[in-house]
Amino acid sequence: QVQLVESGGGLVQAGGSLRLSCAASGGTFRPYNMAWFRQAPRKEREFVAAIRWTGGSTDYVDSVKGRFTISKDNAKNTVHLQMNSLKPEDTAVYYCAARFLVPTRQAQDYNYWGQGTQVTVSS
Repeated sequence: QVQLVESGGGLVQAGGSLRLSCAASGGTFRPYNMAWFRQAPRKEREFVAAIRWTGGSTDYVDSVKGRFTISKDNAKNTVHLQMNSLKPEDTAVYYCAARFLVPTRQAQDYNYWGQGTQVTVSS
């Protein structure tokens, strides 16, 4: 089945930028859709952005619109999350997720998950 590996997290000052990457591998090829979620301590896992593998349409939570951009590299089976103008409230563990059906904003709809990468934004 699908294995997802995130990278690119780190510590950055408010106003700075980071680019997260999620590499997908394993299993027989089948078009699938991918999303980014994040989870801060003592908070529920929150939808951030999603992208359709076929067609490339995207969806963003309102709090990151204009600051974050999700993109994909079909040849490398990789999805990216470019995060600009980072705020302390963006601090969380960021997870890559995938499913074969239409992208949604609900974490419980996704059946493949990466291990997460920590993003910390200091004031």
